[in-house]
Amino acid sequence: MHAKVADMLRDRRHELILRILRSDGPATVELLAERLDASHATIRRDLVQLGEEGLLRRVHGGAMPIDDRDDPFVDVAEVRSAEKDAIARRCAELVKDGETVLLDIGTTAHRVARQLKGRSLTVITSSLAVLDELHDEEDVQVMLLGGMLRRDYRSLVGFLTEDNLRQVHADRLILGTSGIRPGGHVMDTTVVEVPVKRAMIAASDQVVLVADVGKFPGTGMAKVCEPGDLDIVVTNAPVEPVTGTALREAGVEVIEV
Repeated sequence: MHAKVADMLRDRRHELILRILRSDGPATVELLAERLDASHATIRRDLVQLGEEGLLRRVHGGAMPIDDRDDPFVDVAEVRSAEKDAIARRCAELVKDGETVLLDIGTTAHRVARQLKGRSLTVITSSLAVLDELHDEEDVQVMLLGGMLRRDYRSLVGFLTEDNLRQVHADRLILGTSGIRPGGHVMDTTVVEVPVKRAMIAASDQVVLVADVGKFPGTGMAKVCEPGDLDIVVTNAPVEPVTGTALREAGVEVIEV
């Protein structure tokens, strides 16, 4: 297996291990191996590395979450960081000075915000992480959407967020996802975020989906949109052939970084 692909698959396992521990509590090597369709030896190596990085606590026969880390945004932000930065830089290149850009929640969109520093733009977002990144940038006008706070994900959701989005218009949207199904359907794991994402799509002239290797097929039980709702997909992985065909047939440009 190519070293880069192997590294990306490892990082995806790390992200999923952290999510499982956070949502379900302590887990055995056997359970994690079954959930991730990996060997026991692979999972043990993953737990050793994540333990050394301080992202989990190793226990006999498995692992448990770190008690004082109550923010899954932080956990996810720390895996595949270099790949997410490459995607973010390419997305920032698509943005023209003077535009109004909608930034979705998520760690990749947060990294896009970092790449937009120093630009003359208007940024609309429901992400507090994006706000933190850009609040000192004098040339960037930041519009924070209202709503109910989801502390774990540093986002605002609900009917106020959706109503706010009906009052604005963006030149382009940087949209995140939990997974892209082989038919090109964009999915999300969190039902409460789906109406906000749909409202963002409706408010934007161009939809740019950011999706690293772990998002093909990724996860998610709720459909956000069809492939025809997208204009561009920016990814760091070769797109699976069935998915690529569905995207191209829908007129979507796929940019691999």
